Amino acid sequence: MSLEKQLIEKIYYQTFLMENETQPPLQVLGEAYFNEEKSEISDGSSIRFAQGEFYYHYQDFESAIFKWEKVNNELTPWAQKNMADANVELNQLSAAEKAYTSIATDNEILMIEIKLQLLSLYIEQNKLDSAFAVIKEAVSLNPDYPNVTSIARAFYEEQQDFDSAVELAVNELIRTESISWFEVLKEYIDKGYTKNISPDYFYTVLVTLNNVDQVQFTQMVSSLWHSYKNEQNYLQWLTTIDEFFLHIEIQSSDIWDEISYLYEETYFELIQGQYMLNELHEIIPNLLTNWLKIVNPSHSVFPSAAVLAWDEIFPSKIDAADVQHAENLMSYSAKFEDGLEYSLHLFESITKWAQRNDLEIGHRFRWLVNELADLRTNRLLITGTSGNGKTSFINSIMGENILENSISNVVVFKNDKHTEINAITDSTITTTENFSDFHNMMSLDRQTTGNLACIELKLPSRYLSKNKLTFVVTPSFNRNNDTRDETFEYLNSVDELLFVLNADSPFTDKERDILLSISEHTPNLPIHFLLNKIDNIYSEAEVERVIHDTQARINTYFPQAKIFPYSSLYTNSLQLNDLTEFIHFNYNHKNIDVKRTEKLLFFIRKTITHLLDKRVEMEKTMVDSINWNEDMLVKLNGFIHNLTDFENEKVQIITESYRTMKNAIANDLAEHIPKLLQDCSELISEESDFGHIDIELNTAMNERVQSYLEQTVLPNLARSMQNWIATSNNEFLQSQSYLEEISEGLNYLYGENRVQLEGDFKVLDDWRRDTDRMTTSVQLEEVNILRRFTPAQFLLKSAGRLFGVFPRNNTLVYNKYKQYLENEDYTDVTTIIMNKFFLQFELFENALERDLNMFFRNPFDTLEQAVENTHSEIQEKQDTLQKMKSNPEVYHDSITLFELRLRQCEVILTIGEGHSYSAVSLETNIE
Repeated sequence: MSLEKQLIEKIYYQTFLMENETQPPLQVLGEAYFNEEKSEISDGSSIRFAQGEFYYHYQDFESAIFKWEKVNNELTPWAQKNMADANVELNQLSAAEKAYTSIATDNEILMIEIKLQLLSLYIEQNKLDSAFAVIKEAVSLNPDYPNVTSIARAFYEEQQDFDSAVELAVNELIRTESISWFEVLKEYIDKGYTKNISPDYFYTVLVTLNNVDQVQFTQMVSSLWHSYKNEQNYLQWLTTIDEFFLHIEIQSSDIWDEISYLYEETYFELIQGQYMLNELHEIIPNLLTNWLKIVNPSHSVFPSAAVLAWDEIFPSKIDAADVQHAENLMSYSAKFEDGLEYSLHLFESITKWAQRNDLEIGHRFRWLVNELADLRTNRLLITGTSGNGKTSFINSIMGENILENSISNVVVFKNDKHTEINAITDSTITTTENFSDFHNMMSLDRQTTGNLACIELKLPSRYLSKNKLTFVVTPSFNRNNDTRDETFEYLNSVDELLFVLNADSPFTDKERDILLSISEHTPNLPIHFLLNKIDNIYSEAEVERVIHDTQARINTYFPQAKIFPYSSLYTNSLQLNDLTEFIHFNYNHKNIDVKRTEKLLFFIRKTITHLLDKRVEMEKTMVDSINWNEDMLVKLNGFIHNLTDFENEKVQIITESYRTMKNAIANDLAEHIPKLLQDCSELISEESDFGHIDIELNTAMNERVQSYLEQTVLPNLARSMQNWIATSNNEFLQSQSYLEEISEGLNYLYGENRVQLEGDFKVLDDWRRDTDRMTTSVQLEEVNILRRFTPAQFLLKSAGRLFGVFPRNNTLVYNKYKQYLENEDYTDVTTIIMNKFFLQFELFENALERDLNMFFRNPFDTLEQAVENTHSEIQEKQDTLQKMKSNPEVYHDSITLFELRLRQCEVILTIGEGHSYSAVSLETNIE
């Protein structure tokens, strides 16, 4: 056993017991110390050190410390360390820490032991920062020291400090190239402890593993790849691993299959549209280069197609040698079997993206794609020119008269257990099970739907079921070729074409030109002919001649085309069986999945082109909408201004009318009340009690005024008010007509019934109620007419009281009173009476303008809300337009990536077709 191990385990004292194993250790050590003391050249430090160890083991820590304090030789640092250990045992932790940290030594083993002891001490004291520092110092001193890295790893894991644990594992893996540390680091990676660490931190690890064990290398790459996936450092990881693979040599081997799969998976994730092109330009070229570098040549179809497609869309981004290598690998690649599924996935991705961006692809378009995905039946397009009996041919096949003489829409016949009819347009799908609705659907056209309609007719059909066919019947070509575009729309959605000819005039120049156009539009579409109305020919020999001549003329332009003679009038099982044999013999139904994939890619390319056009259309629509709303804003404000003037005019007319009516009544009162009061002179006589005549006359005068007001004035006023309300109602009706004109004008501009301006006619009801209340009765307080303190009245009252006691003076007083009543000016009194009478009418008049404003309140609110909505819509459209113009890449990048994925499919389809790769470009520039 080495001296350091003895010192560590505190069994150095056993070296003194080797020759005295039978005697007690303490006795042996005591004798040794006694003998040592006799020597002049020794101070006994070694014996004291050994005695301290013995005391320590028997937990006599104070005696041990006493002995170790006396050590003054080369064991002094160890003695100091042991004293610190004893302090720990005595729970004197502060003293122990001070002792440990005060030891000065160059002995590496002792230094590490001290740091390990400090680690335990700091953990117990919960001084974790110090613990981290001291264990890292221990590892840095000598990572090969027994258990030091294991202790460090355990401590890091216990403290959940996986950054330090990863750092330890990385350093040890690089230093030792040990499989155990590979497993530790891989475990950390798989548990996600490294996902926030910069990927280039592991570059040296990858270099080490690639040199030591490529199996471990691929496993480590796979773990790192998965850990960074969907994390913020993912693109940086791809850059790091691509940079690594660019600088190493790869030997073909199965060990790279996992990495190749990761490249494939990553590439298809990257081009799904979640990343911008400026990010991908920095990653994809190297990624494709490395993928091509490590892939097994027999599985190189995807990386090769990806390289060729990327180089076409983004020229000069990939090294020319790699592009050439990809072209060469294509010849070794196995034929891709899942092209249709991949293409459908691409179309679905485009559809979802379009929906997220408020773009509509259209129901009919999606329906056509779904039809192509159904490989259970072959789609046969049946067409011809007008008068060739196409309709009668279909009816004879279906066994009933389903179609009329002519059809205006494409009809698709499909076998199904139950009858179902669907009218499919770009915007809607209308479904019914009622066959009586079929002909109504057949009448759908551009004028009624705004776009083309396709009628899907599902019904039980023995012929379609037996032969696994779907009939696509298009409108006949007429003199003006009005249906040409509609027929051509469906050429890429069918597997073959059957052109119906009329036996009376087969294969006319017009039919030839139509078919040549079809062949030019869809070169690979098989075309054959049905010679209908063969029963019109009078003899078998003539039939043979017509068939022969027609076949010869057709073969001049369509060498592979065949003719089937048919009679729609004499349908029988033999004729139908012959037709079935004709279809199966002349139409090649092999490799239908590849052909359908080609057609599906045609529709995908058409969709991408549509979306590019839609982008331009969206911007134009947005600009037009902003301009239109700005014009509407001017018009709305103009309507508000005009309505304000109109309201003011009506307020003036109605209030002036009321004022005129009221003034007429007031003038009448001013004229009649003074006369009424003067006529009260007839109420007195010479026999009257002139001492109290003023009181009696004052009461009588008030009664006469009250009676006049109730019996004469109020009825007249009620009639005048009703006439005024009727006049006002006419003004309101005129106002409502004006409001309706505004509403009609605005709704015409909006193109919908968005605005409805209605006046509040409840105002008239309020006026009628107020009129009834004000003209039903009047209760005026008694007016002081003759009891006011005026000189004339004072003299009369005084004279009445003075002379009234003498009967002979009554005549004089009577004459004076009568003269006074008949000649008195009652203007002031009349004014007082009128003010009291008209008080509520004045209040009513003051509220007229407010009431009229209430009539127009709702129209003003509606127009102002329209102004506010227009402002909001303008702002919203401007913000959207600004976003579209400031970030065109958001739209452009997705379209470009869809094109890239499309080109990959198109390139893959060229495998095994005996022709070289050819580029097909699609313009993707968006201004």
